[in-house]
Amino acid sequence: MREAVFVKQNSEKWQRYDALPHQSPDELADRFIEITNDLAFSKTFYPKSKTTAYLNGLAFKLHQSLYRNRKERRGRFLNFWQTELPFIFFKYRRQLLYALVFFVIACAMGALSAKYDDTFVRLIMGNAYVNMTNENIAKGDPFGVYKQENELMMFTYIALNNIFVSFYTFALGAFFSLGTVFSLFRNGIMLGSFQYYFFSKGLGLQSVLVIWIHGTLEISAIVIAGAAGLILGNSFLFPKTYSRMDSLKAGARDGMKIIIGLIPIFILAAFFESFVTRHTEMPMWLSVLILAASAAFIIWYAGIYPARLYKNHLTETHAGTKS
Repeated sequence: MREAVFVKQNSEKWQRYDALPHQSPDELADRFIEITNDLAFSKTFYPKSKTTAYLNGLAFKLHQSLYRNRKERRGRFLNFWQTELPFIFFKYRRQLLYALVFFVIACAMGALSAKYDDTFVRLIMGNAYVNMTNENIAKGDPFGVYKQENELMMFTYIALNNIFVSFYTFALGAFFSLGTVFSLFRNGIMLGSFQYYFFSKGLGLQSVLVIWIHGTLEISAIVIAGAAGLILGNSFLFPKTYSRMDSLKAGARDGMKIIIGLIPIFILAAFFESFVTRHTEMPMWLSVLILAASAAFIIWYAGIYPARLYKNHLTETHAGTKS
C-alpha cells in the first residue's frame, strides 16, 4: 500500500485519538492497540517517514495515559460514578430522550385505553390483581398489596426482578432497537392503565403519594435501561465511520455500563417499595419529600450533572491546548 493511501485511510482516526477526549480505560486500551498496530505497519513499510514518527509519538502519548490510568486503578470504582457513567449519559443524551418519549407515549396510550375500555385494565393487570385491589378499596386500604409479604422477601424478589427487567430491556436492543421499543411500550402501557385505574376510583393523588415513593426511581431506571437498549441497537444500525462490528462492540460496552450503573438505583427502589411504601398512612410531607428527592436525583445525575461535567471538560481541554 502506498503511504499516501495509508495516511488517507487512517488520518481522521489518528487526529481523533490525538485529541484525547475523555474516555474510559477500556476505550483507551483499544485505541492504544489500534495505534500500535498502525505503527507496526508503518515501521515495516515506511520506516523513516514522518508518518512513522508521528505514530510513534501518538503511541507514546496513549501509553502514558494508559499508565496513569493504571496508577489510578484504586479509584476506579469512584471514577465510574463520578465521571465515566455521567459522560456516557451525556454522549447518548438523544437515546435517553427517545426512550423517555416512547415511554410517555405508551403511558398515554395505556391511560386512554383504560378510560375507553372497561376491560382493558383487567387485560393488562390480570383479573386476580384487579379483584384483590377492589377488595382492598372496599376495606378502606387500597394499597394493602404492599403490606402482604415479608419485607426482606419482598425486597429480594423486587430487586432481582427489576434488575432482570433492565437487562432484558437492554438485550432486546440487539433486535435492531425494535425489541427495546416494544419493552418500553409494554411497560408504559401497563403503567398508564394501572395509574388511570386508581384515578378512576378517586384515588389519584393518594396513589401518586404512595406508589411513586418507589416508582420514581424504578420507572426512571427502566427508561434509562431502554436508552441502553437503543444504544445497542443503533450502534449496529448506524455505525458511522466505524466498522459495524466495532460500533456494535462499543455500543454494547457503553450500554452494559449503564445497566450496571442502574443496579444501585433498582436496589434503592426495591428498599422503598418493601420497607417504606407499605406505610401508606405516612405524613404527606414525608411522601412528597421522598418523591421530590428521588426525581431531583435522577434529573441531576442523568441530565444536569453530565452536561456540566462535559462543559467543564471542554473548558479544561481548551485551556490545556492554549498553554
